Amino acid sequence: MNVLSCSINTLNGLYDISGVEVGQHFYWKIGGFQVHGQVLITSWVVIAILLGSATLALRNPQTIPTGGQNFFEYVLEFIRDVSKTQIGEEYGPWVPFIGTMFLFIFVSNWSGALLPWKIIQLPHGELAAPTNDINTTVALALLTSVAYFYAGLSKKGLGYFGKYIQPTPILLPINILEDFTKPLSLSFRLFGNILADELVVVVLVSLVPSVVPIPVMFLGLFTSGIQALIFATLAAAYIGESMEGHH
Repeated sequence: MNVLSCSINTLNGLYDISGVEVGQHFYWKIGGFQVHGQVLITSWVVIAILLGSATLALRNPQTIPTGGQNFFEYVLEFIRDVSKTQIGEEYGPWVPFIGTMFLFIFVSNWSGALLPWKIIQLPHGELAAPTNDINTTVALALLTSVAYFYAGLSKKGLGYFGKYIQPTPILLPINILEDFTKPLSLSFRLFGNILADELVVVVLVSLVPSVVPIPVMFLGLFTSGIQALIFATLAAAYIGESMEGHH
């Protein structure tokens, strides 16, 4: 009962976290729900960039790739290597999921530094990278949780739940709690790093607008790429862990 109560409190905490804000936001009313319109706008821009780039690069595929096709094949090979390393020989079906996570987060993170969101005026708030909002990172983390539960159940059936009493039933509460801490750590790590990076750049631009912010912006691009890789790698590791049944 204590574990169940702790799990319910954790879920309630996730719901409360979705209301975390820094500054003002631009809201849309959809039915009886209030959503962050600015996050949807920037997310659609990121999706359009990904789809447009892939369409242009792969519209005339060649046997010997060149240009954009060569770049996208390199990215695919990189994602396949990450998936195979973390998941194992059964990585194939999970490449699209891991690749989507990596590319969406990577482009979202970079959009905060490279796209001139500030020139678009909203009634309230301002546009920023989608991963700058806790709702986006929590949603991505919960998708990862659904993915590794699905992976484990698909391979092992109900026997998947035997992992909760391994290596000893005494660890049952800790093993259950682990499934709630994984999405929390994934979402807070990504959200915190992207938000902190953008805040540092904003502060430096306001204090020293000429030279100092430029190296920090380049460093931010590097760390943003690393954050996308970390998220994708951990997502693949969790999926591999659920399929193998080890910690």
